[in-house]
Amino acid sequence: MSWVLAFIGFAALIILHEFGHFLAAKAVGMRVEKFSLFFGPMFAKFQRGETTYGIGPIPLGGYVKITGMNPAEDIPPQVAHRAYYRQPVWKRIVVISAGPAMNILVAFLLIWGLVMFSGLNNRDPQRQRSVSAVEKGLPAAGVLKADDSIVSVDGNTDNRSFTDAIAAHTCAGTATDGCKATTPATIVIDRAGHRQTLKVTPVYDASRKRTRLGFSYGFPQTYNPPKVTEGPIRAAGTSVDRMWFVTHTTVTSIVKIFYDTEARKQVSGVVGSYEATRQSFQFDTAQAIWVLALISLSLAVVNLFPFLPLDGGHIFWAIAEKLRGRPIAFTVMERAGFIGFALVAVLFLVGLNNDIGRLAGDGFQVR
Repeated sequence: MSWVLAFIGFAALIILHEFGHFLAAKAVGMRVEKFSLFFGPMFAKFQRGETTYGIGPIPLGGYVKITGMNPAEDIPPQVAHRAYYRQPVWKRIVVISAGPAMNILVAFLLIWGLVMFSGLNNRDPQRQRSVSAVEKGLPAAGVLKADDSIVSVDGNTDNRSFTDAIAAHTCAGTATDGCKATTPATIVIDRAGHRQTLKVTPVYDASRKRTRLGFSYGFPQTYNPPKVTEGPIRAAGTSVDRMWFVTHTTVTSIVKIFYDTEARKQVSGVVGSYEATRQSFQFDTAQAIWVLALISLSLAVVNLFPFLPLDGGHIFWAIAEKLRGRPIAFTVMERAGFIGFALVAVLFLVGLNNDIGRLAGDGFQVR
């Protein structure tokens, strides 16, 4: 059943995104030729008015075909005045923005509903110091355990400074991969209510260009904070705050994948998003809805990057045309589109590679 629910959830996000484009195009008088769920030749379709509705065989997205999206296409004279590139810039921006706007609205409504009726975990930030995982073969293995609470590292009590405190322990001379630091880090932990002081010597990791112990921290696995519901007004504010955090994280993460190896490892693609949603439906419908809300918001954010063929690319060139005062040659946009397509392809391949690795390894750890 989780497979079906995850598929329905993903299909709904795609349909609503394209439905935003569709409604806006109809509202401003453009001619919509096709409305398709998924890509490829439609294997099921029907005609209503001037628009063909259908389903394609490749479940990686969907599309709305508006007459005149390519200025070079042959357009019947009787509908030429309704073609996309014959419309004022503001109409084109409205139509292109409507897809991401729909996803943002969906994300807001889902999170708003969860906050009001189900509640979000009221997590104590101090509990986020707990060890969530220890890497084999690194100094923390056999010393730290999952759910150990990190009190301090070399006297630093702010968990945001733990990494810097450990990295301050350096190897003698020129650092090489795997070399041991000359001094150990002093780590104070709370283990099952008992405080202990540990001395652990970091090793240099060339891929991260710093010394490390090999553990990650977060909320303890046994920590199950109560959920707190809010009224409509406060829930709306909470939803906006959560959405802003996700937006900022998404943008910075995508920028980092071009220079940060660890950031690349965190990227997930269509397969991972679908699998995380499916697993969430298996044990917690509220979490599955939360995951769908995050996917919807991320879909909007990524689509607004200013590169063709993304929606943001169309908006960027429409604004450029307005500022320039005359249309920009389609060949120029095509060349720019190759760059955008390459960036999208890189992002897709990185996400797919990570998803395959997770499926073959420890999974997506949605619990």
